[in-house]
Amino acid sequence: MMSCSRRNFISGIGAIALVSGIPIKTIAQSEEETKTIRYAMVHDETACIGCTACMDACRETNNVPEGVSRLEILRSEPYGEFPNQEYEFFRQSCQHCTNAPCVSVCPTGASFIDPKTGIVDVHKDLCVGCQYCIAVCPYRVRFIHPEHKTADKCNFCRDTNLAQGKQPACVEACPTKALTFGDMNDPNSEVALKVKSNPVYRTKVELGTQPNLYHIPFQRGEPRR
Repeated sequence: MMSCSRRNFISGIGAIALVSGIPIKTIAQSEEETKTIRYAMVHDETACIGCTACMDACRETNNVPEGVSRLEILRSEPYGEFPNQEYEFFRQSCQHCTNAPCVSVCPTGASFIDPKTGIVDVHKDLCVGCQYCIAVCPYRVRFIHPEHKTADKCNFCRDTNLAQGKQPACVEACPTKALTFGDMNDPNSEVALKVKSNPVYRTKVELGTQPNLYHIPFQRGEPRR
């Protein structure tokens, strides 16, 4: 029985294309073009100083009004005695869950996962403000935008910085490089290498949400669950 290797098959297809004069793409090219991105972020709690520059940058870049926030930096109780006290800083924002409950419960399809990037976002023109997504989110990171009257949250600056080929505003603003962002499906990306080379945790993974926000834990405290 004649065997046909992947290389021979691709070569044969190329020969057919040359003879027929019809340009076609190789399988390798097609696979590369259909490869999906899964954006993720790492918050290094050992590097974060709680300056909240990320919060300010997010608010300015995405026109987030006062009274609501797409991300928060939460400070723990102090560890140690004065004057040698230390604090743990925890990033609370959308986890961009691969299995997002907010998407499952949305009755209008306003809450969705971008199939090209894995980013969880909201179609404002479809949102009716029912707040089902807010109620079901286990991370409590969604809110009703006081001006648009629709659900809102972190979207990794999908329609602002990312659309301009830049990193999310919080990443660009962080003075200690405590935030790393990129494609987890690319094993050579900075974010994938960061996760691989450091002890990391994700919150509430027992719920099956498959969050894409990773944390490098502050060594003196217990990782948040």
